[in-house]
Amino acid sequence: MGLDDDAREYHRSDPPGKIEISTTKPTNTQRDLSLAYSPGVAAPCRDIDADEERAYEYTAKGNMVGVVSNGTAVLGLGDIGAQASKPVMEGKGVLFKRFADIDVFDIELDETDVDAFCQSVEAMEPTFGGINLEDIAGPECFEIEERLRESMDIPVFHDDQHGTAIISGAGLLNAVDVLDKDISEMEITFSGAGASAIATAKFYVELGADPDNITMCDSSGIITEQRAENGDVNEYKQEFARDLPEGDLADAMDGADMFVGLSVGGIVSPDMVASMAEDPIIFAMANPEPEIGYEEARAARDDTVIMATGRSDYPNQVNNVLGFPFLFRGALDVRATSITENMKMAAAEALAELARKDVPDAVVKAYGDQPLQYGPEYVIPKPVDPRVLFEVAPAVAEAAMEEGVARTEIDTDAYSEKLEARLGKSREMMRVVLNKAKNTDQRIALAEGTDEKMVRAAAQIQEQGIGDPVLLGNSDEIEGIAADLGLDFTPEIVDPRVDDTEAYAERLYELRQRKGVTRSEATELVKRDTNYLGSAMVETGDADALLTGLTHHYPSALRPPLEVIGTADDAEYAAGVYMLTFKNRVVFVADATVNQDPSEAVLEEITKHTAELARRFNVEPRAALLSYSNFGSVENEGTAKPRDAAAALRADPEADFPVDGEMQADTAVVEDILTDTYEFSELDEPANVLVFPNLEAGNIAYKLLQRLGGAEAIGPMLVGMDKPVHVMQRGDEVKDIVNLAGVAAVDAQGE
Repeated sequence: MGLDDDAREYHRSDPPGKIEISTTKPTNTQRDLSLAYSPGVAAPCRDIDADEERAYEYTAKGNMVGVVSNGTAVLGLGDIGAQASKPVMEGKGVLFKRFADIDVFDIELDETDVDAFCQSVEAMEPTFGGINLEDIAGPECFEIEERLRESMDIPVFHDDQHGTAIISGAGLLNAVDVLDKDISEMEITFSGAGASAIATAKFYVELGADPDNITMCDSSGIITEQRAENGDVNEYKQEFARDLPEGDLADAMDGADMFVGLSVGGIVSPDMVASMAEDPIIFAMANPEPEIGYEEARAARDDTVIMATGRSDYPNQVNNVLGFPFLFRGALDVRATSITENMKMAAAEALAELARKDVPDAVVKAYGDQPLQYGPEYVIPKPVDPRVLFEVAPAVAEAAMEEGVARTEIDTDAYSEKLEARLGKSREMMRVVLNKAKNTDQRIALAEGTDEKMVRAAAQIQEQGIGDPVLLGNSDEIEGIAADLGLDFTPEIVDPRVDDTEAYAERLYELRQRKGVTRSEATELVKRDTNYLGSAMVETGDADALLTGLTHHYPSALRPPLEVIGTADDAEYAAGVYMLTFKNRVVFVADATVNQDPSEAVLEEITKHTAELARRFNVEPRAALLSYSNFGSVENEGTAKPRDAAAALRADPEADFPVDGEMQADTAVVEDILTDTYEFSELDEPANVLVFPNLEAGNIAYKLLQRLGGAEAIGPMLVGMDKPVHVMQRGDEVKDIVNLAGVAAVDAQGE
């Protein structure tokens, strides 16, 4: 099937459409329903009647946007009417929810009269925290937005006008930075003079462009003062009429520093691009076919061309999804009365700044592992970059508060963390640890220092104040990688080729001389294997923690720290723990990486260390030792081990947390089973520390929960070591390294 047929099947598959209503409160019992509706609902109604602002407290208004259209200018399809526009408006709602966790009602009004349209939208103000106008034809869209902004006390935003302006504006800020151009002196040519083009031109003026340097062309050619005097252009185009001879687009592009296309595909030739000024900026944003193709534009010049389009298969995609969800998120969360120019400016500047930062591995993978680094091919962030939410929304919220259009004040630092939690429970949990780790001087040795991911992680560890990273390896390679990546930091490096490592070799020899290691072999191990070097640095106190395993098999990466650092005084065994986060639940799974067939004593020890780890995340542990048996229902050696370990823990005064077992996995995590069937259990709530009877079961379980259960996994975190060591999985992403560095830094604080 072709794309059109695939899309039809996508939309009509049961249930039809792309959205549904879901409840956010329990509705299982008669009492639930009496609270949700009659008679309980009367109480919040009376409170709102007394104070309308309490609607934000008692209802979904504060997170609800109305996407409103009459279908007169839809997605290049033109005037297809209100009913036919509904799939697009539903889709807009999906984007709001997916990228900013904003709920939407799509409203399709079968109305083209401006007065009647505005009256209909105004009447819906009690329902929504904001209005997103969509796909309304010009010039009526200008009047509609202006009138609604004046008459309504909630944000009103016409995305077709301003979305492209904000995103391309961010790209413009970075393009002039990369090319070292002065925006106030640039000659800018526009192809297209509709709502989006006019709003974009106005926004560029706000960014510093000189309006006298903007030449706008419509289908009849350059918009000149003579055409304006003859009544050939509407009042909105007249603002950009210039005192120039009449001409066509080719004339307007001759000598221009920048071309902005918001018109139709294929109307710009290579010769027109060749006629532009040195190092031109070309934003050809007609969709799906740009005014000129990426390859054609690049081939037309020998100098630097910064090219942007509306397409995802070329660099620098101008995609409105980078703007409207986050603009509304910030506006809603301070209960803004409007969206101002300063708020839009703040969004553009935040997007521009984000493009200058290191790009997460997940984003790179989403775009086919192509390099993404600030420069001509990357001046606009990618739409799937999760950081857009907690970079742009706080900037918008802060601008609203500064301008006085916010009804409520928020702490923007705390707000950023709240937004981060919207991206998943794992981010919320990691923020707890990363905040504990910040502003400490813990030295974190990164064994595989010549790996690009390690260098990028070191930069982020340093930037976020998590600790002081120390990269181990060839200093020339590491410095070269940092320079190639454009990372603005000077890493601390220990290079075993040239740095004095004799003290580490001597300590390794002392520890391993009765394990078959000679003095010369100890020297060779420290010089050749940074796992041994890093372990010796931690053991001697020259580093506080070690991260390794990114390019090694887990057992081979674990062996050096076990041999050199060893387990803690109160531990005979190390264990690997994963933190699995679901929407509303966190569980710690042990052991998933180290002990193949643990004894009763090992299970007891693993449970205690995993409970300690949970507390580092501010989680009070409730431990369940798992089996295929419930409290003696099956009697054999395998079920006896977790049962006896649980009994030993309950008798241990140091185990100051509830623990029980043996029990089946569903008994441990389902409250009804636990409290109704096994009311005698020591656990009065579902367990959040799950200790598996062997490595095989633990590893299988965490991977199934991650892949089929939708859990996000953080780890493995190594517990039971004498000093902080964490062995990553091969191929972990930079964020995983940074997360484990935070855990290691917190571990080291407790040393």
